[in-house]
Amino acid sequence: MNTQPLHLRFDQPALDPALRWHCEPARWQIDADTSRLVLHPGAKTDFWQRTHYGFEVDNGHFLHLQASGDFVLTTQVSSSPVHQYDQAGLMLRISPSCWLKTSVEFEPGGPSRLGAVVTNAQYSDWSTQSIPADGRSVWFRLRAESEDCIVESSFDGSDWQQLRIAHLMERSAVQSVACGLYACSPQGAGYRAEFHFLDFKPGRLAG
Repeated sequence: MNTQPLHLRFDQPALDPALRWHCEPARWQIDADTSRLVLHPGAKTDFWQRTHYGFEVDNGHFLHLQASGDFVLTTQVSSSPVHQYDQAGLMLRISPSCWLKTSVEFEPGGPSRLGAVVTNAQYSDWSTQSIPADGRSVWFRLRAESEDCIVESSFDGSDWQQLRIAHLMERSAVQSVACGLYACSPQGAGYRAEFHFLDFKPGRLAG
């Protein structure tokens, strides 16, 4: 379990030993020259539970560490999407029926969707806002505070805007949660997601 600050720049040939995969993708690499973790999600991968669409999918790619208590998790992701709903960002996961993810989901031919999906009791909900289709590099931040989570985004890494405050109903029953980077391609293969860093800080955001 991670209790110390962790800042990963992806400039080493191997992943930090604190990180583990849920559904490791067939194709991924660390590009040490650009200090980026590059994921190529498999086709038909996603995280979603039942609401509206009816299906249950839990096979997205999730690279995570274990954390307890309050913490702040931050990343920057650059995307080269191909198909509708191609997505990459941050995730906090307690179980298949209780988790949160935040990302930009690609929409061909129009604005993409910046937002968050919150799943409780095995039902997902999705809150979104439109952003220009050329908004391909976004910072995401999750602030886990007690049983709640504050979801924020930025286009420059400095000016943060709140996307969501959500309650995760299973968190009070567990000692730790999985948190980290995720990527999915619900429609088809070909998407490339590049993570610039992963920053984990125990405690709450100062100020």
